[in-house]
Amino acid sequence: MVMNIEQIMAVIPHRYPFLLIDRIIELEPGKRAVALKQVTINEPFFQGHFPTYPIMPGVLIIEALAQTGAVAGMVLPENQGKIALFAGIEGARFRRPVVPGDTLRLEVTIEAMKRGIGKATARAMVGDELACEAQLTFALVKQG
Repeated sequence: MVMNIEQIMAVIPHRYPFLLIDRIIELEPGKRAVALKQVTINEPFFQGHFPTYPIMPGVLIIEALAQTGAVAGMVLPENQGKIALFAGIEGARFRRPVVPGDTLRLEVTIEAMKRGIGKATARAMVGDELACEAQLTFALVKQG
């Protein structure tokens, strides 16, 4: 299953400037998602990180991974009306900088889900190079 930006926004609540995925290119609802993020010099965070050497902040790479995983979980009918919140980030490692012109391939696999708490394995790739990897823990809660 492929999703465009409008379909992504129908599933997760994030909006510009904090919507950090552009397209879902693979989706197994409740299990796995792969998203793409085109990194451009027009990203608002590059104004200050860093003006003379623009690098995508690691925390935003992690957030893009979390949004990818959220699509995988939130697309399920039983999760509509809920929101995914961070409960933990473990083993985060950054292997290469992400710079304007890069295409991030964000791969997230939900490993376990029990009573609204889930664990996922996540990695961000640029081409064949690993840019970031982490274990994400999240909680699904009702909005409002």
